[in-house]
Amino acid sequence: MTNQFKYFLGAIGTIPLLPIMYVQGKRIRAKVPSLPEATGNEGITNPNQTPNYQLITIGESTVAGVGVKTHAEGFSGTLANELAHKLDKNIRWKVYAKSGITAKRVPTELIPLITEKQANLIVIGLGANDAFEGNSPNTWRKGIEKTLDELRKKFPLVPIAFANMPPIKEFPAFTPLIKQTIGSLVEIHGQELEKLIVDQPNVFYNSEILWIKDWLKGELANKTIHDFFSDGVHPSKLTYQAWARDFANFIAPKLNL
Repeated sequence: MTNQFKYFLGAIGTIPLLPIMYVQGKRIRAKVPSLPEATGNEGITNPNQTPNYQLITIGESTVAGVGVKTHAEGFSGTLANELAHKLDKNIRWKVYAKSGITAKRVPTELIPLITEKQANLIVIGLGANDAFEGNSPNTWRKGIEKTLDELRKKFPLVPIAFANMPPIKEFPAFTPLIKQTIGSLVEIHGQELEKLIVDQPNVFYNSEILWIKDWLKGELANKTIHDFFSDGVHPSKLTYQAWARDFANFIAPKLNL
């Protein structure tokens, strides 16, 4: 069964539920505060260490750092720090992200903004908005393909890594119905992304589904699921840093240095 067929089956099954989802969605939007994007979209780690290693992050609100004050304490800054330690390099990092953006819009709205002429790693975080808008797997796939095409024009050989799909089924602000319908769609998009990159050289995707319970261990055992969200939808500082550490563990061994 193709992902597009799964999408159509799910869409048909959802039709009778649309009025309920509409009401629930309005209530969620009224309750969830509008948080700003993080400030300070570039930085450098270990400035006394050489050589320099350029990290570029691209994506939606999570990459834009919604939920924390600065990118230094969000996903990009934490990822740079983790990779600096693992790779023993001085890492410059730069964020290109926008709340609400979908894969289709990245090639025209974000990639043209990239000023760097060289890079060593590009990390992409997308998926939530495509699911929220109900975009089909084919629409999602075309957006990702165009994104990769445009990035390859600028950076032909640079490793490109896609972060985990957002754990929508975990969002405390969402009702069980919305968690299931939107969460299932984002998982289908993740499966489509996994298929897409099979034949793409030097492109990686962390397909592991994020579960908060996996972080509720060790030193975080005294936390609750609400501690991992800033507004019931976007990550808190705790989540950004746990997510970045996990992603650094995923990508570091795959980089040919």
